[in-house]
Amino acid sequence: MQQQQRAPAPAVDAAAGDAAAGARSGAPPPAARSRGRSWRTVLGFLPLPLAAALWVYALPRTGFRDIGDHGLLDRFPPAYYAALLTLTAGFLVSLRRAGTAPGWPAAYCLAMLAALKAPPAVLYDSVRYAWAAKHDEVITRLLTEGTVHPYTELSGGMSAYDQWPGFFSLNAALVRAFGVDTAASYVNWAPVVLGVLTLPVLLLVYRTFTDDWRLVWTAVWIFQLANWVGQDYLSPQGFSYLLYLTVLAVVLRHFVRPGSAGPLRDRSRLDPAAAAVPPPTGTRQRAVGVLVVAPLVVAVNASHQLTPVMLCATLLALCLTRRYRNAGLLVVTGLIMVAWDLTMGRPLFLQTLGTLRDSAGDLLGNSRAGYAGEPTGPGPELVGAANVLMVLTLAALAGTAVVLRRRLVRSALPLLLAAAAPVPLFAVNDYGGEMLFRVYLFGLPGTAFFAAAALVPAAGATGRPVRLARRATAVALPVALTALLAGFLPSYYGKEGMHYAPPAETALVRRAYDRAPEGSLILATTGSFPGAYIRYDAYERWFFTEQDVPGNLEMLRDPAAYLARGIPEGRRAYVILTRTQEEAVTGEGYLPPGGYDRMVAALRRSPLFRVVEENEHGTVLEHRPPR
Repeated sequence: MQQQQRAPAPAVDAAAGDAAAGARSGAPPPAARSRGRSWRTVLGFLPLPLAAALWVYALPRTGFRDIGDHGLLDRFPPAYYAALLTLTAGFLVSLRRAGTAPGWPAAYCLAMLAALKAPPAVLYDSVRYAWAAKHDEVITRLLTEGTVHPYTELSGGMSAYDQWPGFFSLNAALVRAFGVDTAASYVNWAPVVLGVLTLPVLLLVYRTFTDDWRLVWTAVWIFQLANWVGQDYLSPQGFSYLLYLTVLAVVLRHFVRPGSAGPLRDRSRLDPAAAAVPPPTGTRQRAVGVLVVAPLVVAVNASHQLTPVMLCATLLALCLTRRYRNAGLLVVTGLIMVAWDLTMGRPLFLQTLGTLRDSAGDLLGNSRAGYAGEPTGPGPELVGAANVLMVLTLAALAGTAVVLRRRLVRSALPLLLAAAAPVPLFAVNDYGGEMLFRVYLFGLPGTAFFAAAALVPAAGATGRPVRLARRATAVALPVALTALLAGFLPSYYGKEGMHYAPPAETALVRRAYDRAPEGSLILATTGSFPGAYIRYDAYERWFFTEQDVPGNLEMLRDPAAYLARGIPEGRRAYVILTRTQEEAVTGEGYLPPGGYDRMVAALRRSPLFRVVEENEHGTVLEHRPPR
């Protein structure tokens, strides 16, 4: 019994010896280290429920039904902004353990994604964004008719949706599978769903070039904050962009040519954060890879016009490196694109070729944003300034990394080339005034990576310059992430008056269509209002302010006469004017301040038009031709 009682003594002595040794070396005792880990765990977890509580508290207090000049920015209560700052602080804390506990930064990225983009899905009682409502109408028509008509000409460029129907066919199947009436039941959740699906693809792309989880998660965080373009709604662009990133990830990880890595296999010549080059693949493996990727490429071509061009440009840029010189994959991708354009997409493809004579080489014209003049009003002006500052900030951060972390650039050169690949498209076409935004969107994955590299110093590096860099980034990282968050909010929510329409406004529009016989001409200032494309195959449309500003100024001199001249003789015509249209045409600079009200008043007074319905949400007029 005595021996049994004394048996633990050596362990006690050993523990005491370890404690004494720790005391002599200056290291904290095991109990203190355990308490430190516990506190770090608490600090890593606590911001999540705190931010969730603030977010849940804030949403019911968001005044979205009375959106003012600044969109939702002055309608979100302070608790909402506190939730976002809390998540940012928690993410920064979680980066300290990103290498051993990458699940914490992942949780914060997902939480920030939901906090930023879920409010409309939770709050709104109608479809957010006019183009999402437009796509819902395309899906509804496809469900009704069960087929597409690629060679049938439709008003307002709607034929293109029958020529690239892949995305809409998928959603028609989802509507049937979910047992709902239309895609409107889930349309507002698209930004969150696409964001969640994009996250693992970004991880694959970034992990190809770095082993540093801090750099990976910071790049993902920056990508989310910098993705303010608004193409992640229920759209062919959002869907095909996800497929584009998936193809890029597969190529970067599984299409490395044998013997192409060369000096990159020598770790001493690389940045401490750089990842080893993926294992090379032989000709037969890459041929199989092409067969695996081809269905994704077909899906991209079946869904969107521009994304296949961006994909070809990116693959061509990757061919500039020995590592990813896969001419066969580029040729197959190009052939699939050309085959689709010459068959299903032939009408729009030939029309686009006809415009290249005027647009090719016009760098200034192709890089303009939208159709009209300068943004007007506090909200749109703030959005424009925020967009510019966001682009400049990302460019400055990425440029800093390219200059200061040249060894990382050496190993991650393919990602840098992929970021630059879309830029030459400025010389080709303006893509309806949106080429600027699409070039930014497709260059964003690489730009976000290098911007993160400027803010996250290499963990294994030593020396006085490295220590100074760490001190600088300890301040620069939280400042930069907070600044990007401050830029995202006005960019995404600063023009919400154009994107949210109450159900009563949509009901007014629907009654106008019900009143108009099939074949009527529907006039509106712009197509950017929910309901603009109701039963779009049964009516002609004229969005009469979607032109250069001088043409709109001419229209304002005598709106009734101007519109009457554009209505074909014998055609029934109705004018639909809504509050959302007013926000759009004024904010985007189609009409000068006060111009919309003067136009409506002139139409109401004119004997050429008769008011058939009017309320606080808008006015519907019928054309009365002189007898």
